[in-house]
Amino acid sequence: WQDILRKRDLERAAEITQQANEQTNFINPIKLCSMIDQHLTDGDIIVADGGDFVATSSYVLRPRSLMGWLDPGPFGTLGVGAGFILGAHFTNPSSMVWALFGDGSFGFSMMEFDTFSRYNIPVVAVIGNDSGWSQIARDQVEFLNDPIGTELAATDYHKTVEGLGGVGYFIDRENQIQDVLSRAKESALE
Repeated sequence: WQDILRKRDLERAAEITQQANEQTNFINPIKLCSMIDQHLTDGDIIVADGGDFVATSSYVLRPRSLMGWLDPGPFGTLGVGAGFILGAHFTNPSSMVWALFGDGSFGFSMMEFDTFSRYNIPVVAVIGNDSGWSQIARDQVEFLNDPIGTELAATDYHKTVEGLGGVGYFIDRENQIQDVLSRAKESALE
């Protein structure tokens, strides 16, 4: 059974690599998550708070420690990100915390970037911004033929983080990902 599991893992990894290389209208989230995964090191903690973006990251990112993944759980309660970041940092102060937010869930945690800045809590936050509650919209539009309440503005969240004392970066092309992730990690450690 171990050989079967290894074979399935390799097949899934090949599928993820293939999907990561597909061209999309915006940043391919699988490609982005694959590149984030390359930056993770032993002891890093991933905090995941969101819908579609977090669902994608959950099958691409590989936590590097036993307690290396924190998410809202099976009920998908959004808004846990900031609290989980604080908890992860204070229980593992030598760990790098990587936070993955959907743009909808980020609204619940964004003000805490003031706290992270004031108390020098290092975190690299990546916000998957598709200007909507896409996971909700998918079913809602199909059933109700109406996207009301699921559309968000194309907000410059990196500027929000800067306004709260953090360092913000914006990625709109895949060739920026590696450099921006490296700079974000350096900024978090300063």
